[in-house]
Amino acid sequence: MNAKVLIIGAGGLGCPAAQYLAGAGVGTIGIVDGDSVETSNLHRQVAHATKRVGMLKVDSLITHLIEINPLPVYVPYRFDLTPQNAAQIIKPWDVILDCTDNPATRYLISDVCVLLGKPLVSAASVQKSGQLIVLNCPPTPQGVVNKKAAPCYRCCFKKPPPPSAQTSCGEAGIMGPVVGMMGVAQAGEAIKILVSQLHMPPKEGEEVSPEKNLVQPTLLIYTYDLNSAIGPYSFRALKMGGRKKDCFACGENSTLTLDGIKSGNPNYVQFCGNMTQSTNLAPEDRITATAYNEKRRNGELGEHILLDTREKEHFSFGSIPGAVNVPFSKFLVKASSIKREGNSPAELLPMQPASDEAPIVVVCRRGQDSQEVVEKLKELGLDNGGKRKIMDIVGGMKAWRDEVDPDFPFI
Repeated sequence: MNAKVLIIGAGGLGCPAAQYLAGAGVGTIGIVDGDSVETSNLHRQVAHATKRVGMLKVDSLITHLIEINPLPVYVPYRFDLTPQNAAQIIKPWDVILDCTDNPATRYLISDVCVLLGKPLVSAASVQKSGQLIVLNCPPTPQGVVNKKAAPCYRCCFKKPPPPSAQTSCGEAGIMGPVVGMMGVAQAGEAIKILVSQLHMPPKEGEEVSPEKNLVQPTLLIYTYDLNSAIGPYSFRALKMGGRKKDCFACGENSTLTLDGIKSGNPNYVQFCGNMTQSTNLAPEDRITATAYNEKRRNGELGEHILLDTREKEHFSFGSIPGAVNVPFSKFLVKASSIKREGNSPAELLPMQPASDEAPIVVVCRRGQDSQEVVEKLKELGLDNGGKRKIMDIVGGMKAWRDEVDPDFPFI
């Protein structure tokens, strides 16, 4: 009842974790998320509801939790965690749950937890698999490296996955029960930490061995596979090493500071090579969904190529007439190969127009990946020295639904 648990992310992991922590009677629960509820969230983010679509996820989740248990204090943070606000938000809490879905934020959360001495329960899930690990537990001061020092996220994952492998549940898909299993497990680990001797003093006269307080660093991997020979689902527990002497965040010579993080050092987006960040294209390299629809209807664009960079699963639900599918992940791999081997950049185009000056228009799910595709196409010379117009649709297929076709099945 005296415990304070912070849940960062009110999605597929945060929803089940929050429900079980509220049900268990945790006294104060904080929730951080700047996103709003969408219909496509509901199959896995089970604390939200159809009638709350459009509501901020933080408010939707707290509404649900109050119905489960009105007694805890619920603290909303209706914005995303950033390097500028992370320390201030995390500092008051006893245990932190990382329920986010991107590597840059995971490294940020872990770094701040090391510097503030907070135990961290981190989980991730995509498609049909998930993983869970308890980090910095018991909390150990930065720079102290011994057999009892628990690892941080960087100790276990020194390098982030390549950009082409960094896909969210919304992009790659997720089987709801898989992410639910991981969220439930996070709640269980948090409760275990709160009721352990780490946070409860020994009784009078009781001898406590420090070794009893140690949490064996273990990476729990859950997989659901109907084709598996050992059954549809499996759990594996991999023992992880302890704190690394050369760890950038917690090692002996670490220079990481809260002030440095706040001022942009390290740059988490750059470190993770995040492929979903806007690349600030010039206004002339972008076109709104409304303007594109008008130009294609009145023939102003003429013959042109419309590249849809969503994954094939999303493309199969619906597309703009005439669009050809070039999944973003495959595009990046092929672009790198062309640049490395010196092949013709025309190989990136699934069709060759009659004129090499025919415009290329790129669309993705929300207007982020498409910007990087435009830059890559120009970098490889497909704009023919400026003679060919290459541009992306602002806001992607979501904007197409909002501005042009309200019946479009945006997934």
